[in-house]
Amino acid sequence: MNAWDIIIPILTLIVGAIAGFAGGVVYLRRQLTKMQNDPEMLQKVARQMGYNLNKQQLQRAQHMMKRGNFRRK
Repeated sequence: MNAWDIIIPILTLIVGAIAGFAGGVVYLRRQLTKMQNDPEMLQKVARQMGYNLNKQQLQRAQHMMKRGNFRRK
């Protein structure tokens, strides 16, 4: 048994996890950008989360997303 038989799988796992995380961040940012510009997509996501937004609430949510004004806990 060679040392490379242990190192290569561990290294591959680490690189794959980092690449997957980076890809997920890029995908999520792209989806958030689309939601800012498309009120129908924002309405769809809100319905999936169990909220039914009226027109005023939808405009407020879009405005908050464009400003990046999110509550942080």
